[in-house]
Amino acid sequence: MYQRDYVLRMIEMIGELIALILGLLKKKNTKKASQILENAYRDFLKEDASFFRSLPKDKLTNSLLQEHNYTDEHLQVLAELFYAEAEIQNAKEQKTLANEYYEKSLIIFRFVAENSTMFSLSLENKINIIENKINCCKY
Repeated sequence: MYQRDYVLRMIEMIGELIALILGLLKKKNTKKASQILENAYRDFLKEDASFFRSLPKDKLTNSLLQEHNYTDEHLQVLAELFYAEAEIQNAKEQKTLANEYYEKSLIIFRFVAENSTMFSLSLENKINIIENKINCCKY
């Protein structure tokens, strides 16, 4: 019970952090948003951002679940961080890099949705938002 409460609180905190990052991006403060995001990887997932950034898309979920003992909740946090990463890159006009992070985020969110025993409307909405962002920016 305590572990579940901790995980739920962690997901709430990541939501607040993403809101902070998006607020900074509206103010065109990409440097501060990037700093906060860098710290978030270590604070929430206990690894450097570079570790997650270097993971190939096709090995994201299996590698983290099997080799690093992450849970679906950890994956959901990572998907949110990748989404924030994409938003930062988008604000910096780095469309190709933004799309890469949107795709990584989408892969993880879909995995979590498919393997969950409960339906989540907010998760489905997030998947739709990311799909729209990817589809609108294809050349």
